[in-house]
Amino acid sequence: MHKNQHIHLTDDALLALYRRQGENEWLGVLLQRYTLLLLGVAMKYLKDIHHAEDAVQQVFLKAFTHLPEEEVHNFKGWLYILMRNHCLQLLRGKNYVVPEEQLQQLAGEDTLEQQREKEFSLTQMHEALSELNTEQRICIDLFYLKKCSYQQIMLQTGFTFMQVKSFIQNGKRNLRQLLLKKLNSFKP
Repeated sequence: MHKNQHIHLTDDALLALYRRQGENEWLGVLLQRYTLLLLGVAMKYLKDIHHAEDAVQQVFLKAFTHLPEEEVHNFKGWLYILMRNHCLQLLRGKNYVVPEEQLQQLAGEDTLEQQREKEFSLTQMHEALSELNTEQRICIDLFYLKKCSYQQIMLQTGFTFMQVKSFIQNGKRNLRQLLLKKLNSFKP
């Protein structure tokens, strides 16, 4: 089959050729079909064309390295989920930098009073965190603020899975109680 005849092939047919022949070009043709879809999804989440274009390239690479061994029945849907998850991972990660214009837009949406309330809330949160016992504070910080998995927390702290789970659950409950107590003490 000539490679320029790929236009008439279905997604399933291109995937089958890729799996049978092992030629990356077939998967490349398939990915090319969905470039605009992926770019649209990335723009929806990342709100920046340069970051979105980078994300599309990264997802192309992920598609080559993470294509499941079992048959993918809806390649377009699988690719969409891969893109969405990649964008969410970027937004949660420390490496994603929000463009300055977006920060100004976001800051411009809050009134001065709202900004003061947020600062006050953050201050209260940090104070309440410091009142937790050491194990709970460490686990809450690693899990919620540093986005570590239970496994990563276990490796960093030496705690068992059940300890990590318990420290996070109890820490979250204690943090909520401390914040409510602080909130009630400030009411007139």
